[in-house]
Amino acid sequence: QVQLVESGGGLVQAGGSLRLSCAASGTILRINTMAWYRQAPGKQRELVASITSSGSTNYANSLKGRVTISRDNGKNTVYLQMNSLKPEDTAVYYCNGDFVVVGRVWGQGTQVTVFS
Repeated sequence: QVQLVESGGGLVQAGGSLRLSCAASGTILRINTMAWYRQAPGKQRELVASITSSGSTNYANSLKGRVTISRDNGKNTVYLQMNSLKPEDTAVYYCNGDFVVVGRVWGQGTQVTVFS
């Protein structure tokens, strides 16, 4: 049994920054790709960024230059640094991990609200 727990969401003014964290716990052999997704009200869940176990990253075009994904393999934790936030970034942000044997696991989500 593994789980992912996100933290770091909240209310922030436009132009501000937030750093999200997602920690994995349980019986973990290895985590391959870890990623952040987001889902705004009335919209489909979309990929924000992903990072492989070796550190290769991928970003949604709409967010490139404003977000940075990183991970600490020793802590089984992935981070998302978000800068220059806009009201349209308001969404629930979900962490996802591809665990060896277990498969893909989702976190419960953390709310990010950006006000102007």
